[in-house]
Amino acid sequence: MLLQGRYDRFWTMNLTKNGNLLGDDPRLSPPSDAVLGLYAHVPFCAHKCHYCDFYSLVDQHDRIDQYSARLLEELSQIPAGTRFDTIFFGGGTPTMLPQQFWGTWRSILESQFELSADYEWTVEANPETITDELAHALVAAGVNRVSLGVQSFTSDSLQTLERRHRPESVPQAVDLLRSAGVDRLSLDLIFGVPGQDLHGVEHDVSEAMALQPDHLSVYGLIYEPNTALTKRRDLGLVQPCEQEFEAEAYELVVSRLKASGLHRYEVSNFALPGEHCRHNLKYWKNEPWWALGPSSSGQFSQARWKNQPRLEGYLSSSGWCPLESVEIRTVELHCAERFLLGLRLQEGLRLDELESLQAGPGTPRDAVIRMMVDRGLLDRGVERLTLTDQGFLLADQVIGELM
Repeated sequence: MLLQGRYDRFWTMNLTKNGNLLGDDPRLSPPSDAVLGLYAHVPFCAHKCHYCDFYSLVDQHDRIDQYSARLLEELSQIPAGTRFDTIFFGGGTPTMLPQQFWGTWRSILESQFELSADYEWTVEANPETITDELAHALVAAGVNRVSLGVQSFTSDSLQTLERRHRPESVPQAVDLLRSAGVDRLSLDLIFGVPGQDLHGVEHDVSEAMALQPDHLSVYGLIYEPNTALTKRRDLGLVQPCEQEFEAEAYELVVSRLKASGLHRYEVSNFALPGEHCRHNLKYWKNEPWWALGPSSSGQFSQARWKNQPRLEGYLSSSGWCPLESVEIRTVELHCAERFLLGLRLQEGLRLDELESLQAGPGTPRDAVIRMMVDRGLLDRGVERLTLTDQGFLLADQVIGELM
């Protein structure tokens, strides 16, 4: 089946599980000639959803103000004059931060750093956290893109996923955000929820499109290790959907969204022309970004780091978040990542890049590419190597062979 995990944040959340902790901290030698992305992680949640394996915490509301101050302090550690063109707040639930935080963050950005004139600033949010006051506070601070974690418009699916919002809270949140002046809006959906049928998938897509978003992220449900949903599956309390259903559901999603003008630009992401998530493209294209907060990961050149996923250690420290690991990206790792991430994109990989990726004529990768082309899973065009529609359905198999 296709690679349907949250690979928009693959590196920011799940990187270097087996990495080596090295002596050199890459944050001490940031690139000075690049326009960077900036990721900030906010681990607080009102409730832990049963499918989620991201670093998030409940019953820690009394630490939010302290965390906000600590995150602002860490932001100030970045060298003055650093240039940013994308900012992304992920979680957890970033909209649980106090409203005054957003204006203070913007003040530090303006006083210490350079923001591109066409910058993109995304904040993830749960629908039930959006109020008129918060929406205006985000816009006043300069947030111009919000990603709403909708997941489904069906009460049964929301209950299975342990989401706390009601379907009707989504259009209410959208109205508040648009009235406040949010320029760009993205919605997250999940398919393959136990008990869901194709009618349910079509209902979710139709309800989402009725809100006229600029962008949709549509993910197949993944049973991540050590999550409550996986434990319920293992106990026989929930029955996963068949792979055949997931394939049909994905094809339905692609077809319906294309007809509505939202075209697939990555396995799980669809957008109107020019409305792709520029920050997430940095991950898929292996561009550099800073990362702040516990559990997040950043990358400069050939070095990538992961911050420790411990709230107490973060709050009791100062300066940079304590490191969990640092990884030097070898040539072999770089090649594998380019196939993993590059082929997830609709644009694929440039043919003139293949030789540098150890996939030139006569190599084992070249043989795999030829086999996948013959099977109709890869298309070798004039300039690019891309997945076919059938290839997207079997992306894990195709990319796994090439890695």
